[in-house]
Amino acid sequence: MVGYQHFMSTVQLGIKTLLLHKLRSGLTMMGIIFGVCSVIAMLAIGEGASFEAQERIKALGSNNIIVRSVKPPEQARESNNSNGRSRGIQYGLSYDDTARIYSTIPGVQRVLPMRIIRENVRFYEMELPCQVIGTLSFYPDIVSIDLVSGRFISPMDEVYKQNICVLTTSLAQRLFPYHDPLKQIIKIAGNYYKVVGLVREINTPGDRPQSGETEGETMENNVYIPLATAKTRFGETIIKRTGNTVNSETVQVHEIRVQMQDQPYVESADPQIRTLLARFHKEEDYEITVPLQLLRQAEATKRMFNIVLGSIAAISLLVGGIGIMNIMLANVTERTREIGVRRALGAKKNDITIQFLVETIVLSVGGGLVGVIVGVITPYIVTAVTDMNTIVTLWSVILAFGISGAVGVVFGLYPANAAASLDPIEALRHE
Repeated sequence: MVGYQHFMSTVQLGIKTLLLHKLRSGLTMMGIIFGVCSVIAMLAIGEGASFEAQERIKALGSNNIIVRSVKPPEQARESNNSNGRSRGIQYGLSYDDTARIYSTIPGVQRVLPMRIIRENVRFYEMELPCQVIGTLSFYPDIVSIDLVSGRFISPMDEVYKQNICVLTTSLAQRLFPYHDPLKQIIKIAGNYYKVVGLVREINTPGDRPQSGETEGETMENNVYIPLATAKTRFGETIIKRTGNTVNSETVQVHEIRVQMQDQPYVESADPQIRTLLARFHKEEDYEITVPLQLLRQAEATKRMFNIVLGSIAAISLLVGGIGIMNIMLANVTERTREIGVRRALGAKKNDITIQFLVETIVLSVGGGLVGVIVGVITPYIVTAVTDMNTIVTLWSVILAFGISGAVGVVFGLYPANAAASLDPIEALRHE
């Protein structure tokens, strides 16, 4: 009990000593405060950016493999150089590829072929560019979309090649600002379609080859129609007129989504699909994307990003620790006579060590607590000002605060030992 009281009196003495020099103590704590704040804030920004990237990849489906038609570079150059004459090219995926993948690749659950065509959609005087996607009824089971109202394409729509369509909410809001979209009639490329449903895409498809283009912009104005209707209304050949040049491109299927039964099948199916397509395609007029591989790459990048950001921010804590050591060493010099008096009155080396160690720990832990508060608030300010997604994780707070406490101990031990090692007689002679 006596030992505990003696220890607490030493702690109180250390705190009182710091309070005698409030400004100096506050400035010393600033290094720790900014260090802890930067660790939490930078990791929150990195976590938010990584989370957004991973969510986009997850929305593509970790069990899916995406195969897209791509115009071979040689054919692309020839079509661009065919000035003043007509030229027709054929490339990309086919319905036979869809059947082969489904029947020969082990672990395939479903295969979804799609035709993707850029056109303008019209409602009375309103006309907007859109992306027409010819697809099947189970599209929502493979691609991440939410049905907002109405219904999606049904198997019977496919059988009877119905002129019905489903719109994304963003397109419907622009096309029908003052009308209920459901049951409205829209016009696309000379044909009329009844709107039967509205969907919201969780992840808007981007960089899809559009009518032979190898690069496509992200489109939120999507119109979904039955695949059979798309084949009948638009055909497989798309004609482009540029000045005096007429180019025709024939593509049966623009994109195939392959849904595997489980993730282990995804790894083995990727090389098998590549081998299968290479056997029936003279040129590599397709590209294969495996979201699971992209997700793992994103996770690895996230880990590396966190290490880099954490290391950079940790330098601030290191600088703060050096500042604490510098001030405490100066304190030892200033208080040499005080140390000599305490030793002469019976204080032991441990008492002096504890007193100076308490002072450094109070500076580092106090600065750490303030830094945690500022570090947690900063990401919310960043989000409010820049619309950048930030995520404050518990482990980053614990890590930053733990390092701040460790800094106090590590950088306080040397000044504390230096103070305790002073010779009492020489300390009393110090002016």
